[in-house]
Amino acid sequence: MDTKLDPSRDDLPLMANTSHMLVRHYTLDLDVDVESHVIEGTTVLFLEDENSLKKRTRSTQETCQLEAEEACRLRTPEPCHVPMTSARSFSCKVGCSDFATFGKGEKDPSAKDGNHDNQEQASGISSSKYCCDTEHHGREDFLLVLDCCDLSVLKVEEVDVAAVPGIEKLTRSPKLTGVCEELRNEIVGELVTLPAHHWREQLDYYALCSRAPGCGELFFDTDAWSLRIRKTGAQTAMDFPHAIRIWYKTKPEGQSVTWTSDQSGRPCVYTMGSPINNRALFPCQEPPVAMSTWQATVRAAASFVVLMSGENSAKPTPLREGCLSWHYYVTMPMPASTFTVAVGCWTEIKPETCSSNDLATAGPLPPSATDSRSVGICGHMEYPCRFQNTSATTQELIPHRVFAPVCLRGVCQETLVRLLPPCLSAAHSVLGTHPFSRLDILIVPANFPSLGMASPHIIFLSQSTLTGWSLCGTRLCHEIAHSWFGLAIGARDWTEEWLSEGFATHLEDIIWAEAQQLSPHEAQEQQELRACLRWHRLQDELQNSPEEMQVLRPSKEKTGHVSDSGASVVRHGLNPDKMFMQVHYLKGYFLLRFLARRLGDEAYFSFLRKFVYTFHGQLILSQNFLQMLLENIPEENRLELSVENIFQDWLESSGIPKLLQQERRRRAGAECALARRVGTEVAKWTRANRRPRRRKRGEQEDVFEKLLPDQLVLLLEHLLEEKTLRPRTLQSLQRTYCLHEQDAEVRHRWCELIIKHKFTEAYEQVERFLQEDQAMGVYLYGELMVSEDARQQQLARRCFELAKEQMDRFSAQVVAEMLF
Repeated sequence: MDTKLDPSRDDLPLMANTSHMLVRHYTLDLDVDVESHVIEGTTVLFLEDENSLKKRTRSTQETCQLEAEEACRLRTPEPCHVPMTSARSFSCKVGCSDFATFGKGEKDPSAKDGNHDNQEQASGISSSKYCCDTEHHGREDFLLVLDCCDLSVLKVEEVDVAAVPGIEKLTRSPKLTGVCEELRNEIVGELVTLPAHHWREQLDYYALCSRAPGCGELFFDTDAWSLRIRKTGAQTAMDFPHAIRIWYKTKPEGQSVTWTSDQSGRPCVYTMGSPINNRALFPCQEPPVAMSTWQATVRAAASFVVLMSGENSAKPTPLREGCLSWHYYVTMPMPASTFTVAVGCWTEIKPETCSSNDLATAGPLPPSATDSRSVGICGHMEYPCRFQNTSATTQELIPHRVFAPVCLRGVCQETLVRLLPPCLSAAHSVLGTHPFSRLDILIVPANFPSLGMASPHIIFLSQSTLTGWSLCGTRLCHEIAHSWFGLAIGARDWTEEWLSEGFATHLEDIIWAEAQQLSPHEAQEQQELRACLRWHRLQDELQNSPEEMQVLRPSKEKTGHVSDSGASVVRHGLNPDKMFMQVHYLKGYFLLRFLARRLGDEAYFSFLRKFVYTFHGQLILSQNFLQMLLENIPEENRLELSVENIFQDWLESSGIPKLLQQERRRRAGAECALARRVGTEVAKWTRANRRPRRRKRGEQEDVFEKLLPDQLVLLLEHLLEEKTLRPRTLQSLQRTYCLHEQDAEVRHRWCELIIKHKFTEAYEQVERFLQEDQAMGVYLYGELMVSEDARQQQLARRCFELAKEQMDRFSAQVVAEMLF
């Protein structure tokens, strides 16, 4: 694999050799220096080699089969299903077949020329050590390859886990005499496979082991995308140390970490995760199959609050004067890409009135809080699962907190704080058990490049979502839906992004309707209106994007395949335009909407809860969902539906799927009442625009109806199709609907109209949008430049100069290409 990829145009490489070793747990110990824009510390990796995993896989499969047979004999719950892509069993497709038979380890593709770009290697570590080691019968040492970018790796060492007092309880040996590599690896092997009900003991041992002394430095080398580590004489993964400590620090320009100022002007830092995920935050295994747990201790100045993906609501521990320490942990194995952290002067925004029995103030159910009644058998690797806890399965409202800069306290209390409880309850009503025990919401700085991002136990929201009740509610429901689809159930191949975003887009409407307690008719009307909006958006998106980026399953039959080492690439993962595209959201949404109609809404969502129960805690491919769904569609309703046909028409083709085209043709002229009302208002505005300034005697003035935010968006999209709108028409539009006070979605369309018709008196509103709504403003820069109007181009360049230092680097790159 070529490791010298051009980040501006190539696929994202996943370099980790996960077929040979998997990280089972990360222990991070970090100091955050906001002044120097550096995070520095250590990460300890606890590893499992392929042979150990294969043995455990066979044992787990046998145990699960016995449990399934016993369950079927004693009771009649939902059937036990151990899918082929189970992360618990890592069966044929996920694990065993992907673990290549090897003895010589992973060859270093860049070692042949002896050139390495890490200039901060520890003393005594020589790149020449990567040449074939002839002292060991000509066999090369095993290389552990980790994904790593924009990090200064200072030292790598083996950890002497045998030095931890009491650790002998984890081994078959009564006393630890004559400690050797094999014994240390045995200790780690027992530690990473402790039963789920020993989760607290396991975390404690991880913490103790991470503080154990080193017992020898390891050779390492870095290139643009990876960190490669070896130990002399360790020729297989089984011989390689299973606990290693990496000393490192981030670089200010690291692409996983954003250093900026919040809305109150105070410094802060947060991790975006994508598009290069977390490899510029800590060395890790990026491929989704490398599911791990983690715990992290983060130290920062006392004025800062540290928020993180963690099951616990961490309380700060005072250290030296002016410094606090925060500790978080996760016991549910997740891909390392889902880890996130935010450090800033955040303020917790509490409800203005809070009753004593408010669940938001209650503590989360501990992972070990099991119930004597079994809820069923899970198909994932063992961890303290909420689906096995009957108290958790009935918990409609999980504990939650809202954080933001203090200047946003008022608007957060008016919208977000009030919306969060009903949205969480609605999600439980639609999908069942909350996969995570608690939730923090953080309003991130203005340079955040999207409306929201979900991680385990924490959601980042853009300040743009606070501008309207409907926008805030729908986006909140979208991100909450990711707890089930995207996090608890993940895509085994990241190119199948629709498995996350398509589901969240479809579910946001259902959850939002439930949160508003709409009647079935009201919910259907609202959802039909939003479908109409998305249809317009999809058509526009497909007209203005390259065909190869419109395909939801670009690797086709090779989807999910990796190299013998486990390395792979994410198609278009480094294309800066991709982060602004919504094809995966929209085509995925319309596919799920189509399938739900074919099955019937009630039956579909009943099936979806069953699917969640079957696949939570696991990684899936499209066929896992489609095969199980089609089994639930009666034969007479399937018609031409098959996995192959859906692949061909919906997932592996560019453009609009044929079945979707046919459906939209059938529905032409049969819009919902909300959309028809918009059509009536559009007709009024076009008449008013054509009417001369002086009305004829006796001619009545049009009376415009009040419209919902989604209706206003549709109205403005229709008016954008008009060749010319007169200034007086635009003035009347702004006055009638108070457009400058509407939510960000409405104001975005209004800014498009301002730009298209050169409505100069409203240019100030465009400038404000580009500064305050950066998550949505990139498209407007393009419109300003395409107009070839000198004043508009000057406006675009002026706004970019003001924002570029704080702007997200990928957004800034795209805008700069438009402007210069």
